[in-house]
Amino acid sequence: MKTLSAMPDNAEFDVVIIGAGINGAGLFRELALQGVKTLILDRSDICTGASCAPSRLIHGGIKYLETGEFKLVAQSTLERNLLLRNAPHFVRPLPTVLPIRTWLGGIVTSFRRFLNLGGKMTDRGALVLEVGLQIYDFLGRRARVMPRHSLFLSQKTRREWPHMAKDVVATAQYYDAAITQPERLGYECVQDALETAPNCEAVTYVVPETFQSGQLVLRDVLTDEVKTVKARVLVNAGGAWIDQINTILGNPTKYIGGTKGSHLLLKHDDLLRELKGRMVYFGTPDGRICLAYPFFGHVLVGSTDIRIDDPDKAVCTDEEQDYMLRMLADLFPGFHIGSEQVTYRYSGVRPLPATNAADPSAISRDHIVHEDRLGATPVLSLVGGKWTTFRGLGEEVADRVLALLGHPRSTSTQELAIGGGRGFPDADQHTAYLDRFASSFGLPRPRASVLLDRYGTLARKIAGFCQEAADAPLRTLPSYTRRELMFIAENELVRRLSDVLYRRTTIALSGAMTPAVVLEVANIIGGTLGWDEREAARQAQDAWREGQQRHNLQGEFPLSAETPEILKA
Repeated sequence: MKTLSAMPDNAEFDVVIIGAGINGAGLFRELALQGVKTLILDRSDICTGASCAPSRLIHGGIKYLETGEFKLVAQSTLERNLLLRNAPHFVRPLPTVLPIRTWLGGIVTSFRRFLNLGGKMTDRGALVLEVGLQIYDFLGRRARVMPRHSLFLSQKTRREWPHMAKDVVATAQYYDAAITQPERLGYECVQDALETAPNCEAVTYVVPETFQSGQLVLRDVLTDEVKTVKARVLVNAGGAWIDQINTILGNPTKYIGGTKGSHLLLKHDDLLRELKGRMVYFGTPDGRICLAYPFFGHVLVGSTDIRIDDPDKAVCTDEEQDYMLRMLADLFPGFHIGSEQVTYRYSGVRPLPATNAADPSAISRDHIVHEDRLGATPVLSLVGGKWTTFRGLGEEVADRVLALLGHPRSTSTQELAIGGGRGFPDADQHTAYLDRFASSFGLPRPRASVLLDRYGTLARKIAGFCQEAADAPLRTLPSYTRRELMFIAENELVRRLSDVLYRRTTIALSGAMTPAVVLEVANIIGGTLGWDEREAARQAQDAWREGQQRHNLQGEFPLSAETPEILKA
């Protein structure tokens, strides 16, 4: 665990990145690989905010074709294809199905949107979709790793989707990709940087207080410790908080006009079976886009697109939940879909550029890099972007930073695997790799498979750590072991229990988080990080409260943080 206290006062860095979301983490990795001495910091953990609240898609953005953003689609499909190669442990192909209700609908509106004349696409007919998919296949030809699209008429559609609305006359299928653990991939970008460049630093739960004459005053929000660092270049990668950060730095801006996107996880076994590993991606009567696909034994449903002024107030509301459930039920009237099936929900704010556009969905998802000056210090603000293109954005911004520093680029990340994606076996090699892995560490094959799915090839380090002393499954969650969690606490920049429950693992997201699980994990993490019983109890209470307030976890935590003896139960 690296904290502000471990850094010398007045430490000098070439670059300081404020914000460890995926844009900041990707840039940190880029700069570290070029030998640039860089500090990254965040007011919370790595990949909180919007970076842990996406639709979890790595996609080319087929809907951007409607607004003529061909360059963005070409870049997105390329970066999608690269991530399928560079992060295969978390990024996997996702067959995507488009329900079609008419043959010729949407032709006029699609032309108007393409010419920036406005209009909402409430109907995307077969002809419009076929043209769009042909273009999408063409733009995604670079480094292609997945099949082209297909069109299925009524008879096959009815066989494949017996519970789908009867007015769906056809379906189209194409391929994008999904990411199972974006939070861990962000962490792995940071860890790659730290392992590559020991002169780089990453600190979490740290905020900037002031900036003057090249000196940045930082405060640790957990300990209140204050340190000063020096920076030649500042990068503001604060996402929806960019304007707030710039104001603190003494450079007030109005760059952000974010929109809130909310998602649900449903426990719906019948719908899960009908999806058969596919995503349905469908338009709604009000012109928005919704989606549903399998995710950790649940169905992930999204999303909304609502303007919001204060990103700290972004939570999925009951109204948003009702809207998404209603749209899904309209597409699948053959199923009962209700609020009692919602096990988890989350929300984040997309850091989109400020605009007067009436339709939030029409705001470009491309990125903008603003360059300002505070005295002699350049300040780059990274506005927009999306998960799929984080590497390309990091590469572009790194080149600007390198030019400012007069530092040459030495390494390309285009074909460089990330974290547990290094040496990850392809489909043909997977069985043999898994057998060798299980045999090398004396693991039952199912346990070896679980570790490989969770951590990619980094599972070998964890398996080795688990062999060093007696290990045992958790009493409340046997799919995890005590030393597995101890490894995470010792080695993965953990400072709070929530870091483990919500981001380094999928305990919360997969629906496995209960008060008993929280207490047992708190005991293990607390013992590893040196917390006393009262602190471990407080962390457990805080983690559960976060789940109640932000993720729809039901029920009161049964024990108070003032009674730490409960951790021994």
